[in-house]
Amino acid sequence: MKRSTKISTAILVFFLIITIVIVGRAMIGNHFKKKFSKRPPPGVIVKEVVYKSFSENIESFGTAVSKRAESFRIKRDNLTSELILKDYVKKGDLIVKLKDRNIVAPFSGVLGYRGITGDILGSDNSIIITLDDNSIIYSDLKIPETFASFIKKGLPIKVKFSGNKNKTYGGKVYAVSSRINAETRSLLTRVIIENENSELIPGSLLEVIINYNERNSLAIPDTSMMIEGSKTYVYKVSKDNITNKTEIEIGIRGGGFIEIISGLNEGETIVAEGLKKVRPKGKIKPIKK
Repeated sequence: MKRSTKISTAILVFFLIITIVIVGRAMIGNHFKKKFSKRPPPGVIVKEVVYKSFSENIESFGTAVSKRAESFRIKRDNLTSELILKDYVKKGDLIVKLKDRNIVAPFSGVLGYRGITGDILGSDNSIIITLDDNSIIYSDLKIPETFASFIKKGLPIKVKFSGNKNKTYGGKVYAVSSRINAETRSLLTRVIIENENSELIPGSLLEVIINYNERNSLAIPDTSMMIEGSKTYVYKVSKDNITNKTEIEIGIRGGGFIEIISGLNEGETIVAEGLKKVRPKGKIKPIKK
């Protein structure tokens, strides 16, 4: 009788312990659930889907050539005084006064010497002076024939050169050859560049970018994109600030933005930064910059 009582007591204690454990776990779970359910939604930066300009680019290199150039050979014994050249002359200005004649600028431009040392100047008895109109710069490019169907007169260009890497110069395609060069498999293309301050110097190596197939497309910041395998996603934000993982199709990149082919509409809101804070069907606090 005593043995059965001990067994009954042990069973009762066992079930009592189990009950206490289950109740304790439930109470702890409810405590943390309430605690974390009160945590405010994360603040993330959002942006609207907008239209932006995109274009394909062709990169090439060319040499700067002045709009107009002329050289003057002067005999040293024909000078009336020491030769001192102005940096810049206007059309009709006196360049140098000689014993038998005067040399007048046929156009406005920058004066200089062809070389510096005596042997490069021409000879001991002569000096060669150059006059360059650098208000407009031309450059001839060899464009690969694969782009021949895209090159058209008037296409906008952007130009840089090593003398001022921080500045970009504007211009356009001035002329396009009617034939592909059979030896180089390229299309000769001439571009024209505005050079009002004469910052581009003839003979400089120019880095030229030709923009073609320009268009307005839907765009989002490139920081908002997620790539998983061969698919691309963004978090689209609803009116209730709930995030939905949405598959999109993208085009090209440019200026920190990505072209959207499909999956989004103009005016919709997407998560632009802070993707690690976001979960599908989660709530966020949108921050608009």
